[in-house]
Amino acid sequence: MYSLPELDVVRAFDAIGVLTSGGDAPAMNAAVRAVARTALNRGIRVYGVHRGYSGLLSGDLRRMSSASVSNIIQRGGTILKSDRCEAFYQAETRQKAADILREHGVQALITIGGDGTLTGAHLFTRETGIPVVGLPGSIDNDIPGTDDSIGFDTAVNTAIGAIDRIRDTALSHERLFLVEVMGRNSGYIATQVGIACGAEMILIPEYPTPVESIGYTLADNRRTGKGSSGIIVVAEGPEPGLTGRLAEQLRIFGEEARVCILGHIQRGGSPSAHDRVLASCMGVTAVDYLLAGYSDIMVGCDGRALKPVSLAHVSGGRKRPPQLYQIALQLHK
Repeated sequence: MYSLPELDVVRAFDAIGVLTSGGDAPAMNAAVRAVARTALNRGIRVYGVHRGYSGLLSGDLRRMSSASVSNIIQRGGTILKSDRCEAFYQAETRQKAADILREHGVQALITIGGDGTLTGAHLFTRETGIPVVGLPGSIDNDIPGTDDSIGFDTAVNTAIGAIDRIRDTALSHERLFLVEVMGRNSGYIATQVGIACGAEMILIPEYPTPVESIGYTLADNRRTGKGSSGIIVVAEGPEPGLTGRLAEQLRIFGEEARVCILGHIQRGGSPSAHDRVLASCMGVTAVDYLLAGYSDIMVGCDGRALKPVSLAHVSGGRKRPPQLYQIALQLHK
């Protein structure tokens, strides 16, 4: 069970807004539902901002009721839709967004998304004075200041389900499969998935290794009978094509490998129970933090305790490499 902070109410709001921005993540809907119903139960009007910061700039705010968030907790994606808004990087654009909120009588904002969304939220509240609380919504789990993020558990389980099926063919044909999972700058998905599915090797961007060296090691393992699952989990990395280059290198060393890119299937699907509960607890806590006078923070997760994390830390920081990777290295030997 999660440990939620005990907070006193020190301020009141007539209306707040909630939006989802950036890449969608399973259980964003659970977070939206929790925000809406908690605020409504506190006597606060709630406006859903559609299409993230882009929708905010176009004034696409719609009043929410308890019924409008019924039967969404089990749905993937986000009912509020999402977008990546380059224009929100401009200070004058953020001021325009504040003016639109004020025109609708919205006095505070809860944002759900990844590091780009939370950085935008930090700049927005600092420049306009409108209170903002962020929730970490990212399947990559790459947001500083929190051990867990909304959607991560579901993405991991989706990838594991796919790899369990791929393994049947890998073993039947005694063939290597290079399975690419999401993670441009973060190896959290790859590490968890690789350990859980018993991969022969896990490749993550935090610990780059030359493709030639990886190819030689895998080919040598095949010759010496070391490692038998046939599954190599590869985080996509910052440069496209890593998995394909590795497959070509293995071909040079005389090994046939198949490439399977899981791609956006990791973002979709019904969220896991873990993500639904995490998102619900974070949504409730976000409203309570606003009523307790907090702003410019993210609701972070420290083990099982929810805590406030400065958005300045989130926007300027970088999450350390996954500690589990060291365990993964031992399990490969």
